[in-house]
Amino acid sequence: MELEQELYELECSHIHPDIRISSQKLNEVLDEAFFEFGSSGKVWKRADYEGDHALEPDDMEISEFQVHALGPDGALTTYRLFNKTSSRHSLRSSIWRRRGNGWKLYFHQGTPAE
Repeated sequence: MELEQELYELECSHIHPDIRISSQKLNEVLDEAFFEFGSSGKVWKRADYEGDHALEPDDMEISEFQVHALGPDGALTTYRLFNKTSSRHSLRSSIWRRRGNGWKLYFHQGTPAE
């Protein structure tokens, strides 16, 4: 599978409502060292998504998706995210690291946008 398509599908997976409400499924996507600068200004770590913590199952749409290679085992993705539930836009960036046979989300940032 082409890198851009593979990472697009992974980005779509971690914003999918079925994944967002399951900390177990979400943690399958996240790297052990994952951290996030949320659009709310809060800093999140992988441990914050363990146990009973789940994200809101909002309906979201990705556009303007781009992949920027950071070497053979790293990639930066950037895109615009529209949260259809709250009618809010944000700019997103993620750093993905290749681990074994797959990719894990290492870093994510959301910035509010118009």
